[in-house]
Amino acid sequence: MKNFKFSSFLLVPLLAVLAACGGGGGSSTPSTPAVTLKSIAVTSAQPTTMVTNTTAQLTATGTYSDGSTKALTSAVWAIKSGATTVAQVSSTGLVTAKGVGTESVTATDSSITGTIALSVIAPSPWTQVAAGGNQTIGLKTDGKLYSWGSNIRGQLGDGTSTDRSAPVTVSGNSTLWKQVAVGDRFAVAIRTDGTLWAWGYNLNGQLGDGTQIDRLTPVQIGTAKTWSFVSAGRAHVAALQSVTSTGTTGSAGTTVSTLYTWGSNVNGQLGDGTTDEKRVPTKIGTANWLTVAAGDSHTVGIQSNNTLWGWGDTSFGQVGNGATSGNVVAPVQIGTATWLSVAAGSFHTLAISTDSALFAWGRGDSGQLGNNGNSLQPTPVPVSTAKNWARIAGGLSHSVGVQNDGTLWGWGSNAEGQLTNGNTDSLFPVQIGDLKTWKTVAAGNAHTVALRADSTLWTWGRNGNGQLGNGTVTNSATPVNVAY
Repeated sequence: MKNFKFSSFLLVPLLAVLAACGGGGGSSTPSTPAVTLKSIAVTSAQPTTMVTNTTAQLTATGTYSDGSTKALTSAVWAIKSGATTVAQVSSTGLVTAKGVGTESVTATDSSITGTIALSVIAPSPWTQVAAGGNQTIGLKTDGKLYSWGSNIRGQLGDGTSTDRSAPVTVSGNSTLWKQVAVGDRFAVAIRTDGTLWAWGYNLNGQLGDGTQIDRLTPVQIGTAKTWSFVSAGRAHVAALQSVTSTGTTGSAGTTVSTLYTWGSNVNGQLGDGTTDEKRVPTKIGTANWLTVAAGDSHTVGIQSNNTLWGWGDTSFGQVGNGATSGNVVAPVQIGTATWLSVAAGSFHTLAISTDSALFAWGRGDSGQLGNNGNSLQPTPVPVSTAKNWARIAGGLSHSVGVQNDGTLWGWGSNAEGQLTNGNTDSLFPVQIGDLKTWKTVAAGNAHTVALRADSTLWTWGRNGNGQLGNGTVTNSATPVNVAY
């Protein structure tokens, strides 16, 4: 058989056909330009005006040549000046305010840099603090309220139901707050114009706005502008309206403070002679009151003649009239002594007499009465022999007080460090530290907060919801500073 060979001249037309059909050699499609980073925007999750010792998380977002954007996780963070006296920044963009001044923080990626300017200011001094349940609210000299801790019912008033482990401002950013009280999952506060506001849980009408609707931000209670003091219990409120009459020429007018209550009343804790719930402030008699305090389901108050009165649940003797069962639905006088101040724990009561001696009564199973015992006491019993008590507060099962020399004392349950000395309960007052600069104190369910003479705020005890305000949820058996 004869062999045939394809000559090269026969391949030329074939290659031409293949080229015309797109086969064979390389494609003529143009290449896609590379996408490049064009700019970086740096933003903060918190305000860029920061208070010393607070932190803010910064985020770097890149914009690319194709118009797309994405968060930059590989950005290199730095302080623009290179100094660390005003601020420091971590590799993840967490900036910490260190000292008063201005500074810029940069984020760099692929030779592109973004910048954010920060201002660091000194914290405003604390003037007042209130604790209840598992949350805390404080007032500063700037007139703003700051809150932290549990927020399941909006009791922090910041417009959310998110727990906070560090202070946030109560919604509205008002600078007109005067006094605040914290109940169980709700709060009430008075402004400098005498108006009364409330927020949080409202199942029993404890917000006083006529509804049972929870409020995430403050709502005004009525239109009165004569509110002068307020106290919050578990689900009820007791407050005073004060009116000063015009005095004759050369003499001062007379101030009369009338008592109003509202909220839960199943045990007669509103003192209106019934056990019916009230959703708006209800006037209680015509007596002139100096102060009032609300517990879990009882209420106590001091009238203008320094007599002490109690009403509500007597199951643990907390009213102080000798009863240990049933309810007292209207105020009854407790003994014949005269008194300066009174505080209500959940199921026990504390009061300072006019000679500065301290007495307690009610539930005492954890030693919260401070009388070196743990039994129920239905009438006032002395707490130590000291006669120099100035401030007192009661929690769920612990008590705290400040003496006239500025020393701080605690007694009762210490299961979560609310007395600071380890976790041992105490049946009598034990000194908390050795400082003599304490000014006032407040107690939540199982945490304690106190102000020093230098207006710094300190907290200790339970912290599962961030109620200590130090940015963590870890209990502390020693005082921690709320540096905000």
